[in-house]
Amino acid sequence: RALALARRLVSRDARRRLCDGSRSVFTMSSDDESSFYSDLQTEDGTFKFLVNGIWRVSDSGLTLGNVRPADANAPGFEFQACTTGEVDEAFHAARNAHKLWAKTPLHKRASLLHEVARLMRAHCEPMASALVTEIAKPQKDATTEVTRSADLIDYAAEEGVRSLGVGQLLTSDSWTGANRDKLCLVSKVPIGVVLCIPPFNYPINLCVSKIAPALIAGNAVVIKPPTQGTVAGLHAAECFRKALQKCGAPAGLVNVVTGRGSEIGDYLTTHPLANLVSFTGGDTGLQVAKKTGMVPLQMELGGKDACLVFPDADLDLAAAAIVKGGFSYSGQRCTAVKLVLAFEEIADTLIAKVAAKVDKLTVGRPEHNCDVTALVSKKSADFVEALVNDSVEKGATLCQPWRREDNLVWPVLVDHVTAEMRLAWEEPFGPVVPVIRVSSEEHALRFVNESRYGLQGCLFTKDVDRAMRVADLMETGTVQINGPPSRGPDHFPFQGTRDSGIGSQGIIHSIAMMTKTKSVVLNLAKPSYAT
Repeated sequence: RALALARRLVSRDARRRLCDGSRSVFTMSSDDESSFYSDLQTEDGTFKFLVNGIWRVSDSGLTLGNVRPADANAPGFEFQACTTGEVDEAFHAARNAHKLWAKTPLHKRASLLHEVARLMRAHCEPMASALVTEIAKPQKDATTEVTRSADLIDYAAEEGVRSLGVGQLLTSDSWTGANRDKLCLVSKVPIGVVLCIPPFNYPINLCVSKIAPALIAGNAVVIKPPTQGTVAGLHAAECFRKALQKCGAPAGLVNVVTGRGSEIGDYLTTHPLANLVSFTGGDTGLQVAKKTGMVPLQMELGGKDACLVFPDADLDLAAAAIVKGGFSYSGQRCTAVKLVLAFEEIADTLIAKVAAKVDKLTVGRPEHNCDVTALVSKKSADFVEALVNDSVEKGATLCQPWRREDNLVWPVLVDHVTAEMRLAWEEPFGPVVPVIRVSSEEHALRFVNESRYGLQGCLFTKDVDRAMRVADLMETGTVQINGPPSRGPDHFPFQGTRDSGIGSQGIIHSIAMMTKTKSVVLNLAKPSYAT
């Protein structure tokens, strides 16, 4: 009860962000923004959930909260603990809305999405502030996530109009022995209700990357935001709700249920009204994949992205990419550099260059735009520390001294990592980059292709023939040549092999996954040929 009261007080009183350099209280909005987002919270500051266009309080009478990672996991925001009955309501609202929305012209669907993007840009600050509070994302990066998401929505609208406005005509006489007495009209139709489950590290961008393709394709969505990142997601949902109202679209197109995945997660992912599950996260996705049955899956589940640095590489370029790729957002990115494979003849020089750049990284609070900020949870920081300790005990050397305060882990480059160490294979999801010194291409490729992950990889060389040959040998969804792993731009295809995922993302690929092929065959009384 005391913890719940503390969370209510934080949610109610945190109207302005006050920073004294060591501790902060975060605002959700300025006075001008308060009215736009006023429907999201109860009088005591608890956040509501969204079904059929109405922000509601759960019938469970229960709430749950998240924490503020940058403040030693002090209470953060409080939101509803939805029941399975409320999950049912969300899916039924989505299904009913989908039936109407599927009959809506493409240009009107696109207009709705453009309005959402406009609202997100106009009311960016509260969403960015929520990201700073809930996941300790640096302020400038939080703002970028919101504006990037608005750009993604606009692009999805335009791409959907182009790609879904084109069909196919097949004539029967292309088949041996047949006449032209059948005409097959092939088109793409909506798949139905899409369940969207985004991760904590990009709770807005990786949510709208599911919602926007779904809506332009004629679907409706049910969203389950991550616990850390829930409030940012609720703010984004309000932009969709307001746009739905303005454009006269069905209210149930966008629904958001909140609660712990351990309590409603299985019920959501196995719901009979879910026609596709789009999930971004970690190993939980493996269990989801085993339980969903005959439902299409779009999944991205992490990676152990390796960076191969060949002897002829531009070492300054490689060092800069390793630092950017390995330590941006404290390494909490699926596409972070998580393993450096340095050829022995250049390893010392490369490591010295990387270590010098790591030493210059700033560490501290997210509102100060530090390079490295607190990890999302104590559990995450404990896991990273365990990986580092294991490597040191087995003979690895740290290029920087180990330092940690609560969730805040200082960046460290770990040299002389070997195959016997956990860091060689496990994904740290923190500001730790291991280096393995390799003697040959075969030696390096072992760590790429024997990994259980296969999301992305990168390589640095000036030899274009070598680059293309090795890229073909790397069993990953994407290979970056002379650049760090990256998911963007958001219209690029994004996929993984093995335990890194199922299906492909990227706007046009998501639209394709969220539609079905439909054929209408016109049978003619007699063959038809142009003369």
